Amino acid sequence: MSTRAEEVDVAAEVDPDYPIDPVPQHASKSLFSVAIVLLGFTFFTPTMLAGAQLGAAFDVGSLIWVLLLGSAVLGVYVGVIGGIGARTRLTTVMMCRYTLGRVGAKFASLLLGGTQVGWYGVTVATLAGLTASAFDWTGRGTEIALMVAGGAIMGVTAYYGYKGMYALSVVSVPLMLVLAAWVTWRSLDEVGGWSGLTAIEPSETIPLAAAVTIIVGTFASGGTQAPNWTRFARTPSAGFWACIVAFLVGELLMLGFGAIGALAFGEGDFVLVLYQLGLVGWGLVFLVANLWTTNDNTAYNFGVAGAEIANSRSKKPFVIGGVVIGTLLAITGIYDNLIEYLVWLGILIPPLGGVVIGDYLARWRWGMPDSSALPAVEWRNLAAYAVAAVAAWWSNEAEWFIPPVVGAVVAVAGVLALQWNRRPALS
Repeated sequence: MSTRAEEVDVAAEVDPDYPIDPVPQHASKSLFSVAIVLLGFTFFTPTMLAGAQLGAAFDVGSLIWVLLLGSAVLGVYVGVIGGIGARTRLTTVMMCRYTLGRVGAKFASLLLGGTQVGWYGVTVATLAGLTASAFDWTGRGTEIALMVAGGAIMGVTAYYGYKGMYALSVVSVPLMLVLAAWVTWRSLDEVGGWSGLTAIEPSETIPLAAAVTIIVGTFASGGTQAPNWTRFARTPSAGFWACIVAFLVGELLMLGFGAIGALAFGEGDFVLVLYQLGLVGWGLVFLVANLWTTNDNTAYNFGVAGAEIANSRSKKPFVIGGVVIGTLLAITGIYDNLIEYLVWLGILIPPLGGVVIGDYLARWRWGMPDSSALPAVEWRNLAAYAVAAVAAWWSNEAEWFIPPVVGAVVAVAGVLALQWNRRPALS
């Protein structure tokens, strides 16, 4: 029988973010709390860059529908998996233990955690480049120094977990909304209002399927890991609606701000638009708040992925390790391959989320046993993922339909076909 002192020691060892344990009910957060943290995640400068690229390829009427479609696909997909996360109270990678097995889940952790480390590098490079532009600093040494400093600072709130990310987001999200709305109004004024904006002709061409894939790719990896936060939600419906607010509404706003700024000022980066308006100080405030609220979520994601791989009750060592690797990737120039990177995320990640959704519907919605009773590898689901990923890749190559949708739907259908009526016995 354990003593009271031993129980206190065990409790002290548990990370308050519960990286490998179900979140207890007493640690639940409100819908507002979860939504504001997720909004901080989706308010992201590279999303504006994607919106700017799409803005150059479509007339305004078509662009609105493209942005709505892409955001809706992303929002509904993330909302479903976020609702499942709220019901199970588990992170995405821990749900993958049930879906892919105890060893098979390591593949999901490497894929999701690895892509988030890459995103961390993209964001660190973005911060360094735009900060250097604001102060007219030149030289590779200066840029590297900014990357190292930015990479370290943005990992701090992730290290302290949900509470740190909430504190940052509740301040920065309203500020970013007000500033972005004001600049959008100035952008419309620059081109002669809405009529002037609609008169701008597209200068590039992007197929519809590729455009939606780019939108979904901006948060294919991060959105699939939305359960890392929605597991704190009080109810599954709260987890679902928090995701809709962030990944449909928030994503749509960021894409729209980026597209309008690009059309009005011929500049794809919202921060540089602020600089053109003479708002260098506010530009830096927006830049730091925008990137920090996303990158601390990103670091949190690879922290819990690392905790799953090591079966560790603390995410902190893995947050530190991922920050170091992501910063090194920034120095090597990962930012230069952003669009290709987004396309591959849109191909590889949604099938994994689809497998989790399908397996939950087929087997786990009645209850989930202790993960120690799970098989090492769940080969049926792993095969369904492989087929779905190939289907998404083919869809992209053939420019047929929308690759992320193809991948997710094939994964859900495949798992339902393979696992239906294989409900496990619950002890």
